[in-house]
Amino acid sequence: MRDEPVDPDAGPAPRPRPTREPWRGQGPVIAVVALGGALGASARYGASLLWPTATGAFPWTTLAVNAVGCAVMGVFMVVISEVRPTHRLVRPFFGTGVLGGFTTFSTYAVDIRQLTDLGEARTALGYLALTLCVALAAVGAGAGLTRRVVAGGAR
Repeated sequence: MRDEPVDPDAGPAPRPRPTREPWRGQGPVIAVVALGGALGASARYGASLLWPTATGAFPWTTLAVNAVGCAVMGVFMVVISEVRPTHRLVRPFFGTGVLGGFTTFSTYAVDIRQLTDLGEARTALGYLALTLCVALAAVGAGAGLTRRVVAGGAR
């Protein structure tokens, strides 16, 4: 290969065109996220039917759903990131889809607004802070316990 002289006035070299369109191949990912989301949202709805929250009451069901979903996310991420590689569609199906549909931080926001509108500002503030703390603790505990179990089984 010979070195060709570089013309400083020629400007930048043209950028190569991508070989694939960005959205090509994303159909399966979108499909599994949608399917997982439908399953997770259905499970969340089922929990709200089993344990309804009265108007103005502390939303324990939403708090519990978010805590469980965060704990499972901690377990799931350790398993697929550190323990066993999985198929490329497992993470979008279960993590984004199922757990994204199951956890309900939009309902959390609506619950806070409703409590505030009903004059329950202290309860709303407590719920806001408690959910944040519980969610972070749950994901950390799920990940930490999973790492311990995996390390104990590797001995």
